[in-house]
Amino acid sequence: MQSVVMPQDKNSHIIHTIKEYGKSLLGFIRKRVKNDADAEDILQDVWYQFSNVLNTEPIEQTSAWLYRVARNKILDKHKKHTETLLDDMAGNDEDGDEDTLDLRDLLLTEARTPETEYIKNIFWEELFVALDELPEQQRQVFVWHELDDIPFEEIAKRTGENVNTLVSRKRYAVLHLRKRLKQLYVEINNY
Repeated sequence: MQSVVMPQDKNSHIIHTIKEYGKSLLGFIRKRVKNDADAEDILQDVWYQFSNVLNTEPIEQTSAWLYRVARNKILDKHKKHTETLLDDMAGNDEDGDEDTLDLRDLLLTEARTPETEYIKNIFWEELFVALDELPEQQRQVFVWHELDDIPFEEIAKRTGENVNTLVSRKRYAVLHLRKRLKQLYVEINNY
């Protein structure tokens, strides 16, 4: 028999969870979005979803659940920039490599089938894993320019860095991401 959580117990559990995970979860989100306001909005969505889920089902691993929901909310926010991102990642390789990554056909299809949604979700998950592998400065420039659509000139003002330096960092990030996501592309095509 499943125990019923009383409203007072639920509220104290929510408050305890917010105190325990609030700062680290906000830091996790901030690293992946354009500004503090977006991070706080996403965090608020996570807490809202957390309080709703507590009404219907128990959560076995609270930390894992919170970070998974936060990552999914971040992914949802960034999905609107898919076309711009794919233009850069699947474009012509300046190094003359003819075997370039082309995920556009897979990810920009208008058909919304379970298979295409699954592929899109895998792409975004793998993209964020690959982004986490980058040095902080390369990751930040890539996220700001590609996902948040901030021009290099504005990034230069924010960071005090030269635009050419920022372009170079983004290029290294793109090369790394192409290499990492190429395997995903091969696996999807062989599926």
